[in-house]
Amino acid sequence: MKHKYPIMLNVEGRRCLVVGGGSVAERKIRSLLSVGALVAVLSPEVTEGLVEMACRGEVVLYRQTFSLNRMSEILSVTTSPFMLVVAATNVAEVNTQVYEAAISQGLLVNVVDQPELSSFIAPSVIRRGKLVIAVSTGGASPSAARKIAKELEHTYGTEYEVYFDFLSEVRLKVQKQIADKETRQILFREMLEWDVLTRIRSSTFELWKDELYTLIDKEPGLSAIAAFGRQVQRGGVT
Repeated sequence: MKHKYPIMLNVEGRRCLVVGGGSVAERKIRSLLSVGALVAVLSPEVTEGLVEMACRGEVVLYRQTFSLNRMSEILSVTTSPFMLVVAATNVAEVNTQVYEAAISQGLLVNVVDQPELSSFIAPSVIRRGKLVIAVSTGGASPSAARKIAKELEHTYGTEYEVYFDFLSEVRLKVQKQIADKETRQILFREMLEWDVLTRIRSSTFELWKDELYTLIDKEPGLSAIAAFGRQVQRGGVT
């Protein structure tokens, strides 16, 4: 099998159909909801968690037995088209039918535990704000992917959310204050060597950030800003 092409898919506000209502389906649905997808579920039996989601208006439940006709009806219910389908039943024949129906309509489809019948694979994911780390074994061992992701959670803690918010914010400020593109690029690379994470962990970050932004506003030169940042690396700023 050739390697998959890794992408980050924007499903915010897009309709997604999940066929299946067990614990695996619920996990897939929660993942889709977390990134803003509009989820419909087709299954005669569903978990209590899915019932609660439906009561809160988070998902649309079609508590009916799967059939190709019913799936087709659901996909054509609204003028807002569906983007992807997830087959998460415990019946291989049904999952295959879901796959074939979705592919025939040009939809992306993921069949749980059957990567060979999937146009995409959902990796295990670590989210730290703007930082997203995805781990995939190409379907060889989803459990191993989850284990590796769990291990990475300890390496990339919650401080990385603050860190990448800072990098995004300071990037905009530098772009506004420093006209020369080459100088900006040098500074952006320089910033990655600053020990900002130590500041965040020690609760001195906000004061230091205010001082940095004041410096950028008053003296937007590479040498002064770089020197300030390197002091952080050596622990010279209090």
